[in-house]
Order: sequence, then C-alpha cells, then structure tokens
Amino acid sequence: MPRFLFALSTGEEGRRAGVVMGESFSEALETLTQQVSVNEGDTLEIGVNGFPPARYECVLSMDTGIGTWRPAGLLAA
Repeated sequence: MPRFLFALSTGEEGRRAGVVMGESFSEALETLTQQVSVNEGDTLEIGVNGFPPARYECVLSMDTGIGTWRPAGLLAA
C-alpha cells in the first residue's frame, strides 16, 4: 500500500506532518480528512517520495457546510 507524506497547516494547531496509507491518492486524502479536524483556510501538502506534493486548501461546501479540499491557488468562478 502506498505511503503518502503530508504536511497540514492549521490556524489552531500550527503545522503537522506525517504519513497516511492508501491504495490511491483519493483514498489517502479521504483517510486523512477522517483522522484530522480541518477548518476553512487550512492548507495541505500531500504526495509520494520522488514527486512534488500536491497543494490543497480547505473550503466549506455551500450545500453541507463541511470542509472539503480544492487545489490551492484556484480562483473562484
């Protein structure tokens, strides 16, 4: 099972880094989201050894009010 390295930056806890396991990138992202509490504006870098990490920002879903990840640096439509 692939190991994904992550670094999560939050306003409350500062920066937290670690490893999450998953069969796929989306599974690893879902597992991480279930294990940590996130708030709007938190940032996440996640990836595998040998490749640059993907960067995400937590945004609140308009429908559910639950935090979800979107690629960092995207402008709203």
